[in-house]
Amino acid sequence: MGKKRVMVIDDSRVMELQIQKLLEGSEFEVAAYCENGEEAIARYGEVLPDVTTMDIIMPGIDGLETAQIILEEHPEAKIVMLTSMTDEDSMNEAVSLGAKAFLSKPITGEDLIGTLEKAMK
Repeated sequence: MGKKRVMVIDDSRVMELQIQKLLEGSEFEVAAYCENGEEAIARYGEVLPDVTTMDIIMPGIDGLETAQIILEEHPEAKIVMLTSMTDEDSMNEAVSLGAKAFLSKPITGEDLIGTLEKAMK
């Protein structure tokens, strides 16, 4: 059985590298990295990841809007929102849009893998 494919959507390349490192040795691997919502929306259909991590605060369209658009086009998408701010409005909005889980930065490998597993269920 192959690894589960993760799409990382974050305007910080450092975050993508951190996620890659945290997933080493796990059942997950980074299959694609997108710097912004527009790129993520354009590439989601070709990548079709098992699970997606999405930064909320990004230039251009933010993570909430990106998640909404991806979920409209791909209702089966499993999206985990990553954020450095844990305001309840954003969390509630993300959940009502259909995000599977929420993770606050800074993240640990244990948190990340546990959250990705939870999102896949």
